[in-house]
Amino acid sequence: MPRPCFDHFRFIAPLYDRFASALEIDTLADLLALPVQGLLLDVGGGTGRVADQLRARTGGVVVADASRGMLRQTRAKESLHAVNALAEALPFPNGQFERILIVDAFHHFHDHAQAVRELWRVLKPGGRLVMEEPNIERSLVKLVAFGEKLLLMRSRFFPAETMQQMFELYGAQVTLNLDDPLEIRLIADKP
Repeated sequence: MPRPCFDHFRFIAPLYDRFASALEIDTLADLLALPVQGLLLDVGGGTGRVADQLRARTGGVVVADASRGMLRQTRAKESLHAVNALAEALPFPNGQFERILIVDAFHHFHDHAQAVRELWRVLKPGGRLVMEEPNIERSLVKLVAFGEKLLLMRSRFFPAETMQQMFELYGAQVTLNLDDPLEIRLIADKP
């Protein structure tokens, strides 16, 4: 499995929280069906900016990210556990997490099929995964995708239906929320 050859995020990590777009934390919490007593895994969670706002609604939060620079920022936040890991090779036992969150990170994964397999493996039966991803069907997102290609980020964006099918291969009950024209919100429940 390929390791990232260049960590673009280590350069922006110190400023990321300051300049990242605002999030609808209450909407994410509702989609995740929080509060929950179990653990939440934030995959590609970077600096922990989302996880930090959700931690009081869970039994604990783990942020997994491939960028050591981003995780340095995560470790500065109280009550977050940071783990340097690729989504394609999560170092956790089967069924460890009650909830999994992926915000604006899926397109950065290298092997999406393997990442979905790993995410599903570490999600508990009866658990829920919520993914928020830019909608590649929109012109503005296509422009962002082109910019990431110019920066050699190897990003790969997918239409909502393709992401839905990736999770349905594992028996997920998938709901797509397309209320925001620029974002796809995928909710996958594990029977």
